[in-house]
Amino acid sequence: MLADYDSVPTLAVKDLGRAREYYEGVLGFTTRSEGPEGVFYGAGSGAIFVYASAFAGTNKATALSVQIPEGSFDAEVSELRDKGVRFQTFEMEGITWVDGVASFGDQYRAVWFEDPDGNILNLESTATV
Repeated sequence: MLADYDSVPTLAVKDLGRAREYYEGVLGFTTRSEGPEGVFYGAGSGAIFVYASAFAGTNKATALSVQIPEGSFDAEVSELRDKGVRFQTFEMEGITWVDGVASFGDQYRAVWFEDPDGNILNLESTATV
């Protein structure tokens, strides 16, 4: 069945060149393979696929979550801030916000932000990663 195979989050962008600058230069992903249709980036033991589409940025939900070990979370958030990434906040029961970082009690912390085309990306910190 499908659960036996790897899944690849797929992100639509308007301009693949501009997206590459962001995903490689700002977020630090490295190209695993590429073709005329898009770019596969390595992401831990998995991958993400970024491709050009007229429907880029139309998803209003989180499109990609990156799991960060608790001990690395603050450094990753700081590095993104240094590169100009702006974090989003929103109302949700059980969340405490401090400087754009959401805390869910002692469970985990998270940030949300958009790529240049409006895709919503997320970093989550858990002790079990």
